[in-house]
Amino acid sequence: MSESRGIPSFPLVLSGRSVIQVAVNNKFRLGVLGSGKGSTFVAVADAVAAGKIPADVAVVLSDVESAGILAHARDRKIPARFIPPGKFRTKLDDEAEGAFVSALREARVDLIVLAGFMRVLKGDFLRAFEGRIVNIHPSLLPSFPGLEAWKQALDHGVKVTGCTVHFVDAGVDCGPIIGQQTVPVLDTDTPESLHQRIHTAEHQLYPKCVAAIARGEISVAGRRVIWKKQV
Repeated sequence: MSESRGIPSFPLVLSGRSVIQVAVNNKFRLGVLGSGKGSTFVAVADAVAAGKIPADVAVVLSDVESAGILAHARDRKIPARFIPPGKFRTKLDDEAEGAFVSALREARVDLIVLAGFMRVLKGDFLRAFEGRIVNIHPSLLPSFPGLEAWKQALDHGVKVTGCTVHFVDAGVDCGPIIGQQTVPVLDTDTPESLHQRIHTAEHQLYPKCVAAIARGEISVAGRRVIWKKQV
């Protein structure tokens, strides 16, 4: 993290490539990581295909061999690969981390989009792609970080929750916030019904945020992500 005039700045996308280079040589390139069915990836990929995100999905990687996200990618003729995660349950071991980093570098990705990736990213991975990893979380951060955020919100009795797109740093669900979308909590909600409506909001918000990054429409100063156009 660098500083300018006393205000810490979050290193942002394209630290090694200029906007002109991307525009002239090829489209902005996305690398997607996921562990599950892949509905969030589908929302992003459909937005790419529709021209709403000015980018290409360069590669899709998963830590689960049978993950639906890999099947969705292959159906779309997008390079997709399973990488064994190693011996740990919640994070990548060193060998797996190196394999993920190598695969993303080989694909020359500009931005890494986490789409239901159920491993905490640490150390060398974060350093390799500092300021170039985004995630979506099913609550209005900083409220209800961690697992089953929709259930946390329902149990707490809040009247409004939602979803948050944020940059990924070394903390858990605490990087600079890119965009948020609210979802009302109904008196009749169950965890499942609330989660489904949050999913719908996620599939609207995430492509908008990824598109803004690809277009160079945001800047970051400290914890503030500033949009040239509002989401």
